[in-house]
Amino acid sequence: MTRPLTSDEKSRNNRKSWYRGEEKKARETRGEVGAMEFWLRITRSRIVKETRAGRSDVVPGFGLVVRLFLAAMEQRAAGDGRLWADLMHNAQAVLEQHKHD
Repeated sequence: MTRPLTSDEKSRNNRKSWYRGEEKKARETRGEVGAMEFWLRITRSRIVKETRAGRSDVVPGFGLVVRLFLAAMEQRAAGDGRLWADLMHNAQAVLEQHKHD
């Protein structure tokens, strides 16, 4: 027998469902670019909330992630796709492990 979900668990599930639905709508209307823009808007909003909550380390953290992404794109464009492949593999593994949509 399973226990009923707490309000926090229900809220988390509802938020994940909303994310999936909004990403799907964005992808249907604008393709992968729409999905990317959706996640960028969500990320920007969360960064603002985190900063207001006193966790301003998210700003340099996001900067590092973006710099890593740019470095991977640059190396791939130069003919070396190893960093890109590693980045995509590790990102997928982390998202699968944490089941965060």
